[in-house]
Amino acid sequence: MAKSKYEYVKQFELDDSLLPNTWLVVRIDGRGFHKFATAHGFTKPNDRPGLDLMNACAVAVMKDIQDVVLAYGESDEYSFVLHRSSNLYTRRASKIASTVVSLFAASYVFLWSRHFPEKTLQYPPCFDARVVCYPSDSNLRDYLCWRQADCHINNLYNTCFWEIVHSGRSEKEAEDELRGTVASEKNEMLFSRFGINYNAVPEMFRKGSVVVREEAEVTSLSAKTGLEVVRRKRIPTVLHVDIIGEEFWKSRPELLGS
Repeated sequence: MAKSKYEYVKQFELDDSLLPNTWLVVRIDGRGFHKFATAHGFTKPNDRPGLDLMNACAVAVMKDIQDVVLAYGESDEYSFVLHRSSNLYTRRASKIASTVVSLFAASYVFLWSRHFPEKTLQYPPCFDARVVCYPSDSNLRDYLCWRQADCHINNLYNTCFWEIVHSGRSEKEAEDELRGTVASEKNEMLFSRFGINYNAVPEMFRKGSVVVREEAEVTSLSAKTGLEVVRRKRIPTVLHVDIIGEEFWKSRPELLGS
């Protein structure tokens, strides 16, 4: 590009390169999603098609951005983990965050009709994004443990809250009744008053969603012969499993490997 007298304005751009050799986590959050969920009639406390749509968007991001090695989602948020060796966009925070969040939001609109064929999108969804560096494997794992623990705590509360509301009480009364209660009391309330065994609640709701690349058979047509060819590829796969314990990580040593 030819130089011009106006090129000096580039000096105002700040360097936002992220620390090298650190895990990068891009966390996106829905902006005003309580209002969005109400406007689109989402089921409370968990809307299965809505969560399936979030997971489909995460898969779309991982298919497009190979540097993402793992993603974890709950409710209206998703965290995307880029390997510590990643040099995507020379590790510029603004480029990485804007690419991930714009691709996710665009996928949300693009895939909406597949998950809500009988609902018209009333207005565009909005997500914000941030990028955080985690210097060690244990820091990264603690971050993911924090998000999954948050999923469990929120879902247990919300399950109790909406059962109380659906029984005929007001939201204010539900808040007052749950204030100060601990997990064991919430579990007992669900079982004794509403006949719900919390451990039988779908794992997607209790544990959130993890997206990793798993090996699977993929069928495609050969360009030369026109015949079906079966290949084994590692494709983004949605799981609903515990990531706080050791089993998940021991069975997938490549996640933290080089």
